[in-house]
Amino acid sequence: MESIEAELYRAMYRIRRFEETVLDNFPKGVFFGTTHTYLGQEANAVGVLHHLRREDVVFSNHRCHGHFLAYGGEVRALFAELMGKASGVCGGRGGSQHLHWRNFYSNGVQGGIVPIAAGAALAEKRKGTRAATVVFLGDGTLGEGVVYEAFNLAALWQAPILFVVENNHIAQTTPVELALAGSISARFAAFDIPAHELDTSDVMEIFPIASALLEQARAQSAPRALILHTWRFGPHSKGDDTRPADVIARLRQSRDPLTLHGARLSQSEKEAIEAQAEEEIQRAFQQALADPYPTAADL
Repeated sequence: MESIEAELYRAMYRIRRFEETVLDNFPKGVFFGTTHTYLGQEANAVGVLHHLRREDVVFSNHRCHGHFLAYGGEVRALFAELMGKASGVCGGRGGSQHLHWRNFYSNGVQGGIVPIAAGAALAEKRKGTRAATVVFLGDGTLGEGVVYEAFNLAALWQAPILFVVENNHIAQTTPVELALAGSISARFAAFDIPAHELDTSDVMEIFPIASALLEQARAQSAPRALILHTWRFGPHSKGDDTRPADVIARLRQSRDPLTLHGARLSQSEKEAIEAQAEEEIQRAFQQALADPYPTAADL
């Protein structure tokens, strides 16, 4: 049986190689539309979503691939969706940002998912399912007024929801210091929503805190918040990164979640996981390439 350390490394490495494959092949015209990769933030999705129960609900944003894969989504179906293929998650109609599979939803409208997630959490509460809802939002989304309306109503109705703020310090090309006044935790305190704050890229630090917060949301049927100060290694979308190359290099050296967690595994175990994941990613990519596009009847 695979250890939890190995399981978490496998999940993060799959996300890493998926995203790298997307960025490598986008210039070749393989994919349609745009894309926003999750490089550098893998520990967040894996550390949080590992604790989900089948009935739980997840809302993601434009940077959704890592969340989808950590949720349990299929690699081939995600590749195919980005290619516009009939075998894609949504039959090729949603593209990179707009996914729906089981209880997973993503949308590219900044802030738009947050009130929907609060409403879904309230619905689960009224149905008595004891399901928790998780919603991911970024530092850039904290400039949207609808977010605070959702915080207010989630607190007022005591909805079982976990708000996960991934502060990657840059909203497209705007540093967080130029866009965000005050503290993120104070925003939740204003609505009496307990929040836990972590400045880490270590999945083993995120893992237990996320578990505890989700259990509190379920058991107490009340909102909780997890603020993760993180860093993305890739551009906002495909080639719009204004940060100096040496800054990215330093982040990769000091804040890479795969390097941090991979040190806990033996070299042979780590290499075996990487080889298996690489084979899975490349096989899924080639299968998606060969899959057909939707027909007029499909559309």
